[in-house]
Amino acid sequence: MSDDIYKDIAQAYAAAAEKAPGLKSRFTAAGFDPAAVTSVADLSRLPVMKKEELLKIQRENPPFGGFLASDLKDIGRIYVSPGPIFEPALSGEGGHGLDLLFKAAGVGPGDIILNTWMYHLVPAGLLFDEAAQAAGATVIPGGVGNTELQAQIIVETGVTSICASTAFFLTLADKVIETYGRDAWKVKTAFLGGEMGDWMAKRRRIEAEYGVSTWAAYATADLGLVAYEDGGEGYLVHPDRVVQICDPVSGEQVAHGEPGEVVVTARDATWPMIRFGTGDSAFALESNADGTVSRISALQGRVGAAVKVREIFVYPRVVEEVVIGTPGAKAAQAVVTRENDRDMIRLSLVLEDGADASAAEAAAAKNFKLHTRIRVDEVNIVSELPENAELIVNQKDR
Repeated sequence: MSDDIYKDIAQAYAAAAEKAPGLKSRFTAAGFDPAAVTSVADLSRLPVMKKEELLKIQRENPPFGGFLASDLKDIGRIYVSPGPIFEPALSGEGGHGLDLLFKAAGVGPGDIILNTWMYHLVPAGLLFDEAAQAAGATVIPGGVGNTELQAQIIVETGVTSICASTAFFLTLADKVIETYGRDAWKVKTAFLGGEMGDWMAKRRRIEAEYGVSTWAAYATADLGLVAYEDGGEGYLVHPDRVVQICDPVSGEQVAHGEPGEVVVTARDATWPMIRFGTGDSAFALESNADGTVSRISALQGRVGAAVKVREIFVYPRVVEEVVIGTPGAKAAQAVVTRENDRDMIRLSLVLEDGADASAAEAAAAKNFKLHTRIRVDEVNIVSELPENAELIVNQKDR
């Protein structure tokens, strides 16, 4: 992170407050002077703004709640997220930072990318399109659906990379192989959307089965790119973002390695996202000297999805890590109960045919403790779990 980022934030948000009455009201209510920001400590004096709060403000004063710090003539697009929440997008290069992901993956000139993300209302399709072109690649704007046609496109145009949800990527890959044969599959890279459940395990299987490298980014409609995979662990934070991991209630920055809410401040204040609570939970893998995050973990889930067990928050992501780290495991579910004034946590594990049950039980228990620092009370091997079963179930209050 650049040393002058706080200077840039101070100047940008002080100027933005003069143009955006809603932003100015937020600062005034908090007794916050953006021009005085010189450090993360100064920045943290501003309370976190949750997405739900932004929605409420926009409903009271549509469309932007008085937060737009730019002239309307400078707005290239207005995206509409569920709520609805309106997000203005200035004309910008690189898909608002997503080109960094393509460059990290080595995708660029000579690559043909099939982009299957939606192109209307939400930003995903257009941002990936812009980013891929900025990296030098050629884009086919496939959008969603039309599986047979898109499979034909993959084969006849020589697609080398696909942007898709994990589920749709699998659908397309299987359709190509089923219709045209294995030799027709030439895709080498996949940029996949994150999913809850066993997403990382799915990625591992996709890489082995389809001969591709898989990549992902952490981006939101409000901020554009927040962080991206670069071949290292987790996600590297965008150089123009100040990322903090904060207590979701107090808004205070938590200790390195502790899970909490991802709170982001953008360097540019034309759409002034300062101390913006994403609602996503993660932890810092690497931190800057001031405690802000330089490398962030995979998302643990949404704030509120965690269950507190013996004073430790257990996130759905932990159960996914157990599946990844347990040989022969296909799926798992943790159930938390309260018995005799003690929190109990039991793990149900589904195994591949022929897997060593004893070894799997030991590995699952070991992995659970590794990621939570608490012991699981039981590991039970089960034949199956319900379709779309929750990763963690809280029965403490039943």
